[in-house]
Amino acid sequence: MQEPTVFQAFVLGCLQGLTEFLPVSSSAHLSLTPWVFGWAPAGLGFDLALHIGTLITLAWYFRAEWRAVAIGGVTLLRHRRPVDDASRRAWFIGIATIPAGIGGLVLEDLAETVFRAPFITAIALIVMGGVLWLVDARVPTRRARDTMTWRDALLIGCAQVLALVPGVSRSGSTITAGRALGFDRSAAAIFSFVMSMPIILAAALLKVPEALRETGLSLPIVVGIASAAISSWIAIAVLLKFVSHRGYGIFAVYRVALGALILVLLGTRGAW
Repeated sequence: MQEPTVFQAFVLGCLQGLTEFLPVSSSAHLSLTPWVFGWAPAGLGFDLALHIGTLITLAWYFRAEWRAVAIGGVTLLRHRRPVDDASRRAWFIGIATIPAGIGGLVLEDLAETVFRAPFITAIALIVMGGVLWLVDARVPTRRARDTMTWRDALLIGCAQVLALVPGVSRSGSTITAGRALGFDRSAAAIFSFVMSMPIILAAALLKVPEALRETGLSLPIVVGIASAAISSWIAIAVLLKFVSHRGYGIFAVYRVALGALILVLLGTRGAW
């Protein structure tokens, strides 16, 4: 692995921020961009360093939500069960985080090697694009966030494990799971965003120190984090406004088109 240039870090940071919260797979874009342009792979450590930027945006954009969750967490510990809306939110986020935490520990080596193969990424983009379109088009939007149960949170958390495969998309898998359970588009997106913070934070705390030990707090890392923070703010604001009036179909089409393009590139490069 080789540290990217400042320009490459800026491009990767923008891609990370824009695609982290859109259901199009940020990991696919980060792993494929160097492959398409012939750049040296930056590695999973650098990719996770970019998540610091998205974490900053998550913490600030949803600061009221996190304040309520923090208060709810204290209430949950005190009563040992959810007793109000805030403690239920904390309870559901905790439940949704468990599967991804276990999956990340068990499948870490595969996530850094086998799963990052361009062919697997392309197939994942296409398949999950089809699933996202089918679910969003067929399932009624009849449920709001306040109807969530612990079983819903667990199922959405299990869907998050699939995002270890680049191309699946963490937001794509969790939003699709939320829509499949009947939640309206905004509710599915907001829970997906909020539930992502603990697992992204854990992954960053685990892997970012490794990247910093190799390169230190270099200019490319700083540029990548800053561009990821700004672009992720734009992505959240645009997506929440967009899905309040329209569905996720445009993102499904983009996923399938991108996956097909990757397969074409693999064929022309003789990399099947």
